[in-house]
Amino acid sequence: MGYENGQLLTEDWHFHDHMECEVPVQIYLGDTHKDIGFVEQVMPGFVKINNTYYNRNTYRFVSRPGF
Repeated sequence: MGYENGQLLTEDWHFHDHMECEVPVQIYLGDTHKDIGFVEQVMPGFVKINNTYYNRNTYRFVSRPGF
């Protein structure tokens, strides 16, 4: 894994990498920060972070290594 801070996450394997390596993910709705945390579960349409299911088509997910 070699993600840069601020890299956009879009693919299943991006989320699985972050879950396995415990790299934080920041969640945005448009340009508004909504949450930051660790991936708990990955599904085709959703990502579970901080016990919340985020729709992958609605939210933007950004890698935050070292956060």
